[in-house]
Amino acid sequence: MEFGAWPHVTGDLASARKNASAFLDGLQGDRAQLARQHWGATWAGTGDAYCRLADLNINKKEYDEAAEAWLCALTAFEVARRLVADDDPRKADVSAKVEAGLQGIGLSFGHEVETVQIGCGDLGDFLAYYLPAGTPNSRAPAVICVSNEEEKGPTLLGRLLPVVIGRGMSVLVVSHENIAIHARGGSEIVLSHCFDHLSLRSDVDSSRIGIYGDGLSASLATDFAAYDRRIAAAVCDGGIWNWTRSLRSVRWMTSTDGADKDIVSVRRSRLAGLLNCPILVVAGGRGVVSVPEAIKLQAVCMAAHIDVDLVMPQLIRGGLGEEVDNFVSSDDCIFRWLEQKLAPESTQERVVG
Repeated sequence: MEFGAWPHVTGDLASARKNASAFLDGLQGDRAQLARQHWGATWAGTGDAYCRLADLNINKKEYDEAAEAWLCALTAFEVARRLVADDDPRKADVSAKVEAGLQGIGLSFGHEVETVQIGCGDLGDFLAYYLPAGTPNSRAPAVICVSNEEEKGPTLLGRLLPVVIGRGMSVLVVSHENIAIHARGGSEIVLSHCFDHLSLRSDVDSSRIGIYGDGLSASLATDFAAYDRRIAAAVCDGGIWNWTRSLRSVRWMTSTDGADKDIVSVRRSRLAGLLNCPILVVAGGRGVVSVPEAIKLQAVCMAAHIDVDLVMPQLIRGGLGEEVDNFVSSDDCIFRWLEQKLAPESTQERVVG
């Protein structure tokens, strides 16, 4: 089968994500270069087909089927977005379709994505996006999700909706730019206000709130989890980004090859030890943590009995020198981990797929 050339769509989310994952895993060398030139439009067209199917199902009042078709569309648009070059005008068009898809979810799913205002006192206010877990009469876990440095909140929300819905957890999505613009210490205060917003909601269990930082926001997630001991689980960088920058500065200023290996090991353990919750480090791919550094961190943390897990997305190097990661498999793994860590203690399992 030539992935990306689908004669029809069925609205089956599991199949749509399986095909997207297989397509991304198949990108290699010349195939990846051709994908940049041709397949972006094909995947965008597939997303459009899912949107038409969703509209048809809404007209027939088949709302569950419509919601699933919208989720399939968001997955297809995310694949297209990663294939289209950043300077290609089609990139903005696909992003606009993602935002339209978010509105479609509200029409068919029964409850819309809420735009909420987070008040941060002297640090100002900003808008975030909240999707409730959809479990009435119960308090569900929630995750604060911070987009990477290149994306807005709605883009991340569009990518995460297909993997979050059905897991019984709420998500509050915020843009990296709203968090990272503040001086040192400010980002932690702003994220604490996000936590406060969730903890005051009647549908959220304040003892089971986690944080996920995408891209450079993984460092912000680490800083926040160390600052605010209420966080129950963190998908972050374990302090590696800040430590690596500091180490490079020392090397540059002293013209040496770096600190003693034992000192480095102790430093890694101390950084991770500041976190009062289980952490998951995303290594490789488009993240900020290299695989060797993540493996060293995990070894040190295991010796210190610190709860650290790793996930390593498959990275495909395209023929044009650009990189594409399999967001489908990595997001599934990340939110399966969060689902387990934020579950009631009696049902938690230490399993990462």
